[in-house]
Amino acid sequence: MESESMKEYEFTCPACGQQIEINGPMRTAILSNGCPICSTSVSDDSFAPA
Repeated sequence: MESESMKEYEFTCPACGQQIEINGPMRTAILSNGCPICSTSVSDDSFAPA
């Protein structure tokens, strides 16, 4: 079973459209702090399994 830090996600910002592949800890940081490009708040809907 994969740990949260090993899981990969595809993040797509709903505001600026930026797409990046991230891991679990980065997903948590983006949920807390917003898009790393434009700072827009994001929800779980912005992430898909990679």
